[in-house]
Amino acid sequence: MELDSGNIAWMLTASALVLFMTPGLGFFYGGLTRSKNVLGTIMQSFITTGVVAVIWVTVGYSLAFGPDQGLGLIGNLDWFGLKDVGAEPGGPNGAVYGFGIPHLLFMSFQMMFAIITPALITGAFAERARFGPFLVFTALWSLLVYVPVAHWVFAYDGWLSAFATNADTPDVGLNSLDFAGGLAIHVNAGFAAIAAVLVFGKRKGYGSAPMEPHDITMVVLGGAILWVGWFGFNAGSAGGATAQAVYALTNTAVAAATAGLTWTLASWKIGGKPTVVGAVSGAVAGLVAVTPASGYVMPMEAIAIGGIAGIICYGAVRLRAKLDFDDSLDVVGVHGVGGMWGAIATGLFANAAVSGLPYADGVFQGEWARLTDALIGVGAIGAYSFVVTFVLLKAINAISPIRVSEEEEDLGLDPTQHGERAYTLDEAGMAVSSVGADGMPGFMPAPAAHAIR
Repeated sequence: MELDSGNIAWMLTASALVLFMTPGLGFFYGGLTRSKNVLGTIMQSFITTGVVAVIWVTVGYSLAFGPDQGLGLIGNLDWFGLKDVGAEPGGPNGAVYGFGIPHLLFMSFQMMFAIITPALITGAFAERARFGPFLVFTALWSLLVYVPVAHWVFAYDGWLSAFATNADTPDVGLNSLDFAGGLAIHVNAGFAAIAAVLVFGKRKGYGSAPMEPHDITMVVLGGAILWVGWFGFNAGSAGGATAQAVYALTNTAVAAATAGLTWTLASWKIGGKPTVVGAVSGAVAGLVAVTPASGYVMPMEAIAIGGIAGIICYGAVRLRAKLDFDDSLDVVGVHGVGGMWGAIATGLFANAAVSGLPYADGVFQGEWARLTDALIGVGAIGAYSFVVTFVLLKAINAISPIRVSEEEEDLGLDPTQHGERAYTLDEAGMAVSSVGADGMPGFMPAPAAHAIR
């Protein structure tokens, strides 16, 4: 296959857009936390880029996308340190990833997915993680959880892959239609978040002390960056500047818009006010839900997926608050529930006319197998992610406590973990952040239960 300059240009752009999502996530999460924890929260997203990039280039990519070792579970180390991954198209066993793009570019695009996935989990234990154990967890989780799951779903020879070399015969193996990572990224992160909440426990004062977001403008900024970056996330997953990429981009836009609207209307009806945080959270929920379906459905179906996502994810967030489950930034409600709905919706709405794949029809096109495959994918990935994450966190905690002390939690992650403060005095000597009794910024109480958006 010859290199295609147009496809290369688009995939370079898409890769940059996906990387941009990770600092956007930092802003989104940082704005939702209390001001004494904003730098620590942003740092968790930012430093994940460095940790995962090194792992991915050395061993992660080879294990995730290299030739399968058997049963579709994991690749081999043929591409260790990016050996034989260069400027020419490439893939396992004669197959080629992408459409006329360098193998190295495909690797780079997938690296951005690997980076943002563990960053998503940080919202579940926001405001209470020690930085050192967090780094260890991020490295091990990426290698032990994300890499195998990426192989299952995205590699040609993964056991859940809809892109398998035998895909023209859909009755052979599974064909879980996960176009851009609803299973591999969002369901994966969502179930890891459940385990993290159970191991970390609730924040001090949860349910009684105020824990409102300190900067909603930052939340909007982060949400906007995520939305724009998501066009690279979904449309880039086409592997080139193709008609399927156009569908993916359009579906991404309309699903997010519709979900933002339905979440807003639901929160307005139930809570009495149409909140800004709710509108942004709804848009993110729509982005999550349409991710697996984006390259397989028509725009009107994407609107349905997004509209339903806004309602069910809002309901999941409200249920979380009633269950006394301290998922600080609602990773489970938005990414876990949104990802599961997206996988199911793909099995319902998939239309082979969009992808050109003869087996990519869902229930409403007369094919029930894709829904079954989606449910198997949700169950397998959810169970694997939860169990390994739980064991991993318990093991790390046995060696070195993963949670800050009560005193450190009172002071905040910013001064205790990083020796910095996000907000100081302006030139006129006026406080630009809330100030506590000890003179440190960021301790002004605010109404509790911020996540009921």
